[in-house]
Amino acid sequence: MNLLSTTRRHALLKPLLLATLGLLTGLAQAQTSELRIGFQKYGTLTLLKAKGDLEKRLAPQGITVKWAEFPAGPQLLEGLNVGSIDFGTVGEAPPIFAQAAGADLVYVANQPPAPTAEAVIVPKDSQIKTVADLKGKKIALNKGSNVHFLLVKLLEKAGLKYTDVQVIFLPPADARAAFERGSVDAWVIWDPFLAAAERQIGARVVADGRGAVANHQFYLAARPYADKRPEVIQIIVEELAKLDAWAEGRAKEVAQLLAPQIGLDLAITELAASRFAYGIKPISPAVAAEQQKIADVFFELKLIPKAIKISDALPRSLKTASTSKP
Repeated sequence: MNLLSTTRRHALLKPLLLATLGLLTGLAQAQTSELRIGFQKYGTLTLLKAKGDLEKRLAPQGITVKWAEFPAGPQLLEGLNVGSIDFGTVGEAPPIFAQAAGADLVYVANQPPAPTAEAVIVPKDSQIKTVADLKGKKIALNKGSNVHFLLVKLLEKAGLKYTDVQVIFLPPADARAAFERGSVDAWVIWDPFLAAAERQIGARVVADGRGAVANHQFYLAARPYADKRPEVIQIIVEELAKLDAWAEGRAKEVAQLLAPQIGLDLAITELAASRFAYGIKPISPAVAAEQQKIADVFFELKLIPKAIKISDALPRSLKTASTSKP
């Protein structure tokens, strides 16, 4: 009788125990989650990583931050598209290429224009003096990066077509090697790689983005993550805004924090930091419209496989902010 009673009690308790264990497991998972951020060797997001303020802000919510470095924007957004990161920062062109490839992303915010932070450079002894002199030359750049659009606009201003030059697609490290050995005539590149080439090998700037492009830095999130955790996205933006307020006019202090993060010396890092643009802002209809113009140019040049609507990648509140060509 006692044995039977014990067996019955166990039978009754088992579902309750399993339910309790399931609840405890669910609570543990809810209390601990991971925010995965993609960053590059430039900008305020890398500075945020260096300061550690975001980790402190999210810790009480049980959220840890995992940082992943990428060589350039297109690679970063590929990581976002395949689900390896939730949030990241890139220039103007990468989100356009990513959206054309089907990435489910959303624009979160942007930094002000920084046109001097990217440029066409040539070796110090090059005979190339102007953009017009690039006709027929080999030019290295990272496909789908901001500098891709910079080259298009600079050529246009000089009365040249995109087809008047030989574009060689190389990521920054490979492009630097090709530039140094003379395999290409020019390189279109951004900071801090730009600053490093200027200071380390005496590269000469032929033209930067002034009068040609805005060169915004964008913050983007995977749409599923932004929809699920909008409060986390808001916290990131708030911390970046605090950081911008601190960093404005402090190139030396910024460089001291960034140099160990990006593996460059203080002088190079300070030069790059002096060309940053601080003051994060929500995506506006005007900035969205600028992005649409870039997307339309890339489609006309057949650099992306289909026309896209930037409005499809905007926050819900700005769905109708941009216009596009059908």
